[in-house]
Formats: sequence, C-alpha cells, structure tokens
Amino acid sequence: MIISTRGRYALHIMTALAERGETVSLRRLAEERGVPYKYAESIVRSLVKADLVESTRGKQGGYRLKRAAGDYTLAEILQATEISLAATDCTGGKEHDCPRATTCSTLPVWRALDQTVNEFLSRYTLLDLLPK
Repeated sequence: MIISTRGRYALHIMTALAERGETVSLRRLAEERGVPYKYAESIVRSLVKADLVESTRGKQGGYRLKRAAGDYTLAEILQATEISLAATDCTGGKEHDCPRATTCSTLPVWRALDQTVNEFLSRYTLLDLLPK
C-alpha cells in the first residue's frame, strides 16, 4: 500500500480547513498548500461526495469541514480519496476476490496487514495533524 499524492493532498486540504475553521475558497486552499488547482478540485469533489466537507456558492463561497477536526479519522479521509488502502489486490474488495482464496496460505497475512493499517490510521484524527 502506498498513499498517493492525492491522499496526501487531501490531508493537507483537510488540515487547512481545520486550521481556518471557516469557509475558504478552493483557490486559496490550493495556493496555500501548493496543490495544483485542478487537482484540488478533483480531491474536494471526492471529499464532498464522502460527506466530509460542504461547499457554499457565491462571493463568500468555498469549502468548510462538516464536523469538528477531532471527529475525522485519517482512515476515512484517505478512504474517500484513495482507490484502495489494501496491501494487495486480493484483499481490495469483492471485485478483487481471488479464485485461490480458499487455499492461499498468504491471504491471512495480507488481511492482517490491511487490518493493522486501518486500525493505525483510525487512531489518528485530523486534530492530530494541527499545529500544537
């Protein structure tokens, strides 16, 4: 499992929103965090679709968090923006079910690794990323 640039940028965008605590334009977020604007648009669409942020239209429009920073786990943010957090294709979901799953001696290791990664990322919240 490798966290992509998309996932890392999503964490940067969410952190910026948490630091601000108010509606912020996407252009400002992208500039402040060094995220290409078009890429930021795509990431924020995923975050809105996952119900993690909300958008406001108009002159004072932009994006803001829907919940308190401490209520977002890193796991849920990454799950909203990454294709998969699975260690291997064979544990990536139903569409990746392996025909050898019933006899595979390594499958339990990959499942345990996926569980460990998910538990690790679930222990940390967006609040943990904010400057102290």
